[in-house]
Amino acid sequence: MKVGVVGLGYVGLPLLVEMARSGFEAIGIDVDPKKVDA
Repeated sequence: MKVGVVGLGYVGLPLLVEMARSGFEAIGIDVDPKKVDA
């Protein structure tokens, strides 16, 4: 299953990481390129 998270702040980034660890194909989107590159 594919999931996406808009906003990689205090909530979005940890949520995205845990979804990816659980086996989801996870995509994160943010306006700050530094957060997207991490």
